[in-house]
This record gives sequence, C-alpha cells and structure tokens, in this order.
Amino acid sequence: MKSFTKLTSKIIPLPHTDVDTDQIIPARYLKVIDKSGLAEGLFDSWRRLEDGSQNPEFPLNQDEYQDAQILLAGDNFGCGSSREHAPWALMGWGISVVISTSFADIFRNNALKNGLLPIVVSEEIQKSLFDLSEEAPAATIDIDLEAQHFSLPNGDMVSFEIDTFSKTCLLEGIDQLGYLMKHENQIAAFEAMRNE
Repeated sequence: MKSFTKLTSKIIPLPHTDVDTDQIIPARYLKVIDKSGLAEGLFDSWRRLEDGSQNPEFPLNQDEYQDAQILLAGDNFGCGSSREHAPWALMGWGISVVISTSFADIFRNNALKNGLLPIVVSEEIQKSLFDLSEEAPAATIDIDLEAQHFSLPNGDMVSFEIDTFSKTCLLEGIDQLGYLMKHENQIAAFEAMRNE
C-alpha cells in the first residue's frame, strides 16, 4: 500500500445517491483472485452503452477527468454488499479519494484498509463542490491528510474527520498487519515477559 499524505486533483462529479457496490463493480468482475483488471469493470453499466461502446456522457469516459483522483459522490456511497473489490476497482482506475455526505460502514472500512480515503462532508460543502465541478471543471482542490483538511480554489479550508489508527496507516502506507509488524519487537518483549 502506498502512503497518502497530500493530493491535488480535479474532482470527478458523480451526483448519484445510494451508489451500491454492484454499481461500482458488477458481480461478473468478481471472479478474479487479485486486484488486476478491476478498473476495467468500474461503473461498467454506466460507462458503456447497450452496444458495448463507451458512454460519452459518463464522467469517467471524458478526457478532462482521465487524470483526476477525487470522486465526488452523492449520499450513502458504497451501500449494498461488502465486496472489497469496490475500493480495489476505484483505486485501480486511479481514484485516491471519495467525497460524500455519508458512506456505508463496510465500504468505508474496506476503503481505509486498502488505502482509499473516504471523506465525509456536509450537504452544503457537497453542493459547493458539485457547483465547482460544473462551473470550473479544471479546478483542483488540495487535500492534506496530516492536517485533516482540504482547500478550495477560493482559499476556504474544509476540515474532515478520520480516526487516528486509519490516519496513521494511510500516512505510513501500511495495512493492519503492517501496523502490527511495526511493533514486532514490543510484542516479542511482552510475550517473553509473560512467559517468565
């Protein structure tokens, strides 16, 4: 897992509420045993027309968003099944952050465990970000995980919450096992003392 500290990126607008994990990555793509190739199936039913060609109206198919790493979504993003493939597919496409007013708990936990940062904002901030993406699609926002805020083009700062453990793991680019392995010496010393 790579470390996450700061990010400057354009915003990909996805103004849909209750986006479930089957919409994020359809079940037919879950046959793989690793993360490779999942980006191809990301939002597959929305990205493609009935004939299989790309839907030019869908943001992920538009040139201006090809290098964007921030997805701005409607309320209750990642609901539905617990498939870990959803954050894998998002990250495989290049998305590092998802901003919404709320996330399904399982999706949020899976995202954090895999290096994808879910940021919860108020409806007011969400609306201002959707407005920004419409009025100035090339505008970027700056996310600073250490400071737990992001800055808008007008200079406004928006704070966000994240638990200390998840923040540490993201900053250091480690998963839960990696965090435990960092403390291997202390664990060994404790076990040695306990067995005396």
